[in-house]
Amino acid sequence: MFVGHYAAAIAAKTAAPRAPLWSYALACQALDLGWGALVPLGVEKVRIDPGLQGSTLDLYFMPFTHSLPAALIWSAAGVGLARAARLPWSASLMLGAVVFSHWGLDLLVHRPDLELGFAPGKAGLGLWNLPVVEMTLEIGLLAVTGALWAARRTRHARSAWPAAAFLAFLVALQIVVQFVGPAPSATPLEIGLPALVVYLIVGFMAWLADRGPKAVEA
Repeated sequence: MFVGHYAAAIAAKTAAPRAPLWSYALACQALDLGWGALVPLGVEKVRIDPGLQGSTLDLYFMPFTHSLPAALIWSAAGVGLARAARLPWSASLMLGAVVFSHWGLDLLVHRPDLELGFAPGKAGLGLWNLPVVEMTLEIGLLAVTGALWAARRTRHARSAWPAAAFLAFLVALQIVVQFVGPAPSATPLEIGLPALVVYLIVGFMAWLADRGPKAVEA
């Protein structure tokens, strides 16, 4: 799961618009932002397996970002940061939910590499092994949530074209990532750093899509 995570951010922006879209965009990838920082440091582990379908990432050790207990802690931290930034409880709780949505969506697509914490073994339904199905799911989630977001913008006298442009950017990014993965010899730094850069760029694009004159929204 990659750009499909942003469907949660877009849905949250539609339901609780008091928080800026960029905050939701970073929240939905908070676990991967942590992963991208910890992998180059050797705290979490990944290797490239060219024989894997879909994603070639073998995510064999990531308890501090992608285990169920870690996801709950990151989600609670998201709520705390939002409250510290003086966002209302509704938007703060939504931000926390968006952080946790990352783990839920990863559960659908990852191979069994997500630790549950309360039981031995790891979870993952493995849609990565069905690349066409997985990509259809990601684009479908974006299409549905994007349509709802554009409709809300229109109802509040805001242009829908920034929403359409942001969605087009995400779809293009998904296509690039799908066909241009890391090299088999990529080091942890070469895997984690580009991920961090991409997530920050998407956050910036979300800020661009959300800026400009705004109607008052509840």
